[in-house]
Amino acid sequence: MNIIPVTIEEAKKLGWDIIDVIIFTGDAYIDHPSFGVAIIARIIESCGLKVAIVPQPNWRDDLRDFKKFGKPRFFFGVTSGNVDSMVNHYTSFKRLRNDDAYTPGNVHGFRPNYAVNVYCNILKKLYPDVPIVIGGIEASLRRFVHYDYWSNKVMPSVLFTSKADLLIYGMAEKPLKILLQRLIANNDFFTASKNLPQSAVLSEKITVDKYIKIPSYEECLSNKYQFAKAFVEIEKNYSKYTPDIIIQPHFEKYLIVHPPVRYNQAELDEIYSLPFTYEPHPKYKKKKSIPAYEAVKNSITIHRGCFGGCSFCALTVHQGKFVVSRSLNSILREVEILITKRNSNVHITDLGGPSANMYMMSPINIEKCNICSRPSCIFPAICSNLNTSVKPLLDLYNVVKNTKGVKKLTIGSGIRYDINLMLLEKDVKNKIYLQNVIKYHTSGWFKVAPEHTENNVLKLMRKPSFDYYVKLLEIFNNICKNNKLNNRIMPYFISGHPGCKMQDMKNLRKKLIDLNIKPELVQDYTPTPMTLSSVMYYTKMNPYTFENIYVPSTIEEKRKQKEFFFWYDNFKRKNN
Repeated sequence: MNIIPVTIEEAKKLGWDIIDVIIFTGDAYIDHPSFGVAIIARIIESCGLKVAIVPQPNWRDDLRDFKKFGKPRFFFGVTSGNVDSMVNHYTSFKRLRNDDAYTPGNVHGFRPNYAVNVYCNILKKLYPDVPIVIGGIEASLRRFVHYDYWSNKVMPSVLFTSKADLLIYGMAEKPLKILLQRLIANNDFFTASKNLPQSAVLSEKITVDKYIKIPSYEECLSNKYQFAKAFVEIEKNYSKYTPDIIIQPHFEKYLIVHPPVRYNQAELDEIYSLPFTYEPHPKYKKKKSIPAYEAVKNSITIHRGCFGGCSFCALTVHQGKFVVSRSLNSILREVEILITKRNSNVHITDLGGPSANMYMMSPINIEKCNICSRPSCIFPAICSNLNTSVKPLLDLYNVVKNTKGVKKLTIGSGIRYDINLMLLEKDVKNKIYLQNVIKYHTSGWFKVAPEHTENNVLKLMRKPSFDYYVKLLEIFNNICKNNKLNNRIMPYFISGHPGCKMQDMKNLRKKLIDLNIKPELVQDYTPTPMTLSSVMYYTKMNPYTFENIYVPSTIEEKRKQKEFFFWYDNFKRKNN
């Protein structure tokens, strides 16, 4: 099985004198489908093209990493990696982190702040005539005008600051393949990238006929109401099954963002059939382990997309609201690969996605989704047009756990337990699902995310009542007691979210004490680009109603709010 070259020597061994696409990434290179660069590189390879990767290039020396492969035949690809570089670098208190899970040895300092901008600006200086295509989470969530928490500024599209020529947002395999096929046929980048689905460009003039025009960068910069209005238009548009083109003026140019493509099961299966090695690149063999790889090396993605619509989460914006799932055969093929790679007796640590229990949950009548702009299919109530059957998931678990060579199957992704609890009376299989996961597929910890206890905060988060978590806790404890299990439930909570006052945290603390809940996985809210919560944080209003919202925005108050989680531990309260 071929590796993707990361060195000149590896490219020469393959007999390459010129490379078609060269990818720069802020992560170490791991050839596993849980990492975006691996999929993108294998897609390019599947088109019969030559692709090389430059992982974590040094941007502070003589720039030899940016020069080593020279010019590509088609374009440079640039991404910050699997995580936004600013989230990777800083805590919500804007304190510099001292680790990086995507680097060997968990070492910090191998990527710059705003990595997409830094890499692109270097490449444009070195090779001004070579097109640059950007993608990944950092580029995707900054494709429109956005609020940047770390600089506390409203920023233009990343296309403007990076000087890149094209942005392919979201899960980019299909639009990338279209671009590559056009380039193979034509070899002219700007012709090939014209009107590309799921892409964004800056243009001197409007080149499309039908579109939605939203407030410009200048309007958003000077007026928070215009900024809020622009976000609502964007979110409503992407909540439809067939979105429109969006145009947002920038200075004397126009940002043109084409709607996303949709994937079907066969296309998703094809992506996950690509010849991954499921290992980090051999260059890391003598280095310390890469934590991000160790966490997912035996996990399998079974679906994409999330219809939860949580205010603080960017998954829906990046992967889309509509779930597309892999076939049973495709998943079992990957199980067999892991059995072979790990010498049998493999512990599958996850069959998941953005949420573990949305597999095969798609609209019943897709036509209704074209006239619906609800950001969430389950908040404030479950949509009647959503197929919520858990039978395919139960069948999948059963087949995988009984596959010869599988030692154990556990679910590592978080579970939207509110779906199951809301439907307990409608379909008894929802209770069977919870029992199944807790009894057979929990590796000590059962991960769920109530996020908060107070309804006024939860409503702004687009999360269900804390009463559902209390009900889940009762079910969980009964199952563990009746089956003599030592499993523990692991709740995630957030403090400092827009709308959360000190009294809300006091109320939360009291409820935690009453239920003897001792949370460990907690976080102070971090505003990330292109989420409803970040818009509320910046504007201090609900963009849908223009009602004022209280926002805990000082570091001091954010710290104080977080302290309420640790009612049981003085040391954690003072040092978290």
